[in-house]
Amino acid sequence: MLGALIKSARAAGASDLHLEAGLPPMMRIGGELIRRGDPVNANMIESIGRKLIGEAGWPRFVDQGSFDLSANIAGIRCRINIFKTFRGLSMAIRVFSTVEPTLKRLNLHPDLMAITECSHGLVLISGPTGSGKSSTMAALIQEINKKQSKHILTIESPIEYLFRMQRAFIRQREVGRDTPSFYQGLIDALREDPDVLMVGEMREPDVMHQTLGAAETGHLVFATVHSGTVAEALQRIVCAFPAEIQDSIRAQLADTLQAVVCQRLVFMPERNLRVPECEILLGNLTAKSVVREGKYHKLGDVIQTGAQERMWSFGRYRTWMDNRTDWYTGQEKNDPDLPVDGGAADPTALLRTLKPENRVRVTNPPTRKIQKRPASSPAIKKISFPDPQAPVKETKAYYEISDLGDESTEDILEELKNMKKNK
Repeated sequence: MLGALIKSARAAGASDLHLEAGLPPMMRIGGELIRRGDPVNANMIESIGRKLIGEAGWPRFVDQGSFDLSANIAGIRCRINIFKTFRGLSMAIRVFSTVEPTLKRLNLHPDLMAITECSHGLVLISGPTGSGKSSTMAALIQEINKKQSKHILTIESPIEYLFRMQRAFIRQREVGRDTPSFYQGLIDALREDPDVLMVGEMREPDVMHQTLGAAETGHLVFATVHSGTVAEALQRIVCAFPAEIQDSIRAQLADTLQAVVCQRLVFMPERNLRVPECEILLGNLTAKSVVREGKYHKLGDVIQTGAQERMWSFGRYRTWMDNRTDWYTGQEKNDPDLPVDGGAADPTALLRTLKPENRVRVTNPPTRKIQKRPASSPAIKKISFPDPQAPVKETKAYYEISDLGDESTEDILEELKNMKKNK
């Protein structure tokens, strides 16, 4: 039943599906809640909830009255909050896209690409609940994944998008399953050699403080915070701490600040699209000075005067949206439409992006064999890549190692050195 409802929600273009015992399913389509179908049986929804949570997690649900999880249902990635109401068990289900989020696919301004080129510091993605903060942060991570050889570590609750590794090396940790809390996950992260950190939520002061500390130590840190404006996002972080340490928190925030993006979703009926409308502050010297002094009301002026530095107010961003014509709708014929719904990744996807001369041919004969292949040897014609016509250039002599057996890597390397000396 749940799979059919989620498929129906996806087909209708819904972003959320709400289930309540005794009431018809409700879908959020274009920002509006629409009733679909017959009332849901209370026993059925409890049975579905119990199966999703599992017997191990059920006592915790009974104790706290709610449970967060992510799941792949009917081939569709979802974030599910299961909770109690006076009618019984209820569910709020966020239906994620089946394509990898990128700036282009989310219809975000290309100026945001500059944020992904930062080597360290703090990037805040803010906005009201349901404004697409997680999707925007995932799109920025995906842009880094596509172009940079970085170690990316995410701490999420729950994991919403499953990234397929391209150029970057990505590790995703889920709070409650892989780490007990955001705070512990951040402490662990500093020992795990990341270049980029993604923090799903910053709500508690200790998590905020640890996040600022990670940004100070040379990492590029992405985090989300709930707010209606850029100024409110920064003020909310500082005000979460006791008054006696707010000066030092403002100094930390100013020193690490790279960008703040505040967004809200706007429905465009003429295109049947919900797209983000953004306010963008970049951490230039003026912005850092204003934050350090706590004069948040001046940030609006900083954004207005920073247009040449690719800062955007809501008003100017809306003007850009009104003049834009190349909207991404998901119907583009040339779009790769790559899945991120938790299915098995195509193991040959990365190989297809490699030049033939960079490909490695792997064999598995019954015995180990080390031999020198001369440069004049003919090219290998049969390879196990998706494109069988792609040539494998052999411009230099190389050694082919097959089946290491019980010998250590050091033994193999020593033998190769001896062969090279006897060349």
